[in-house]
Amino acid sequence: MDFSRIKDWNNFKTRPFLISGPCSAETEEQMQTTCQQLAQTGKVNVLRAGIWKPRTRPNAFEGVGKEALTWLKQAGIDNNLPVATEVANAQHVEACLKAGVDILWIGARTTVNPFSVQEVADALKGVDIPILVKNPVNPDLQLWIGALERIHQAGVTKLGAIHRGFSSFQKTAYRNVPKWEIPIELKATFPEIDIICDPSHIAGTRSLLATVAQKAMDLEMTGLMIESHVNPDEAWSDAKQQINPESLNELIGNLTIRSTEASSFETSSELTAFRKIIDEIDESLIQTLVSRMALSEKIGQYKLDNNVTILQIKRWEEIKKTRMEHAHCEGLNNEFVKNLLQLIHKESIRQQTDVMNKSVTVG
Repeated sequence: MDFSRIKDWNNFKTRPFLISGPCSAETEEQMQTTCQQLAQTGKVNVLRAGIWKPRTRPNAFEGVGKEALTWLKQAGIDNNLPVATEVANAQHVEACLKAGVDILWIGARTTVNPFSVQEVADALKGVDIPILVKNPVNPDLQLWIGALERIHQAGVTKLGAIHRGFSSFQKTAYRNVPKWEIPIELKATFPEIDIICDPSHIAGTRSLLATVAQKAMDLEMTGLMIESHVNPDEAWSDAKQQINPESLNELIGNLTIRSTEASSFETSSELTAFRKIIDEIDESLIQTLVSRMALSEKIGQYKLDNNVTILQIKRWEEIKKTRMEHAHCEGLNNEFVKNLLQLIHKESIRQQTDVMNKSVTVG
């Protein structure tokens, strides 16, 4: 897909471009008060609120519905700011366009379903307001790209992405695991697409918001979507991840926004020298991996000739233990080394399996 027609719809002059507002529009007073306080910070570019809330289980608060669109739009008018909300079907799109909502986004639970995304795309034909697409719930880059393509094919040229993390069965510090490598790959593949980070849904708790927001800025993301509520502890949905406008103002004020390029010739030259060394080390790493996999293939042949199973648990446990101990002594991160070893072991198993399968095919 060629995204070269995408327009710079926000005219970004400073980072972060900030979208903020309550998780859910609960009452007209709550919307007015929250949005007024957010506007007074001078840091918010777009006001947001959930109108329809997709819930995991029934009987939870699922949003006020269409009535709240009026509250959101009025808050935007009163504070001279554009407004945004989430849509999940054609009816949502129609209601938002009728109410004059300025920006729409497609949520993670919708992105995961191509039929739903196509329904939204069809409803957007002939309309060219900014549309943002959140990553799907599961870590599937192609599914995310496919959703962006569907919206783009509908004629939308003001298009962006939102990184909100990914669901995981494993218990982690995050509500949704960031898996930063996926938005990085999206940006590398389609540099025209601006990416907004959603620290609220990644963190799931106020204590991690600043860390996630800073990471997003360090990865050169364009902006942030952070949920803010005038009384976060009393919020009707996602109370733990919302902060009040004062705290949001402090969080944004404390962010370090670094330049994407070196600011002087001396710094640039030093950075170039470091990168040259990195390139040489990476080349050496590739050659080392080539040599290791060549040995794995020979080991596979030996196991075939001597009727030995591919997987040797005792040997694998020994490798993990000794390599991780060594890496720890050298100051490397344990999780990084563990993941690296697992990837190498997986490829080694694949190499040896190929050797075994070739013998079966020949036979």
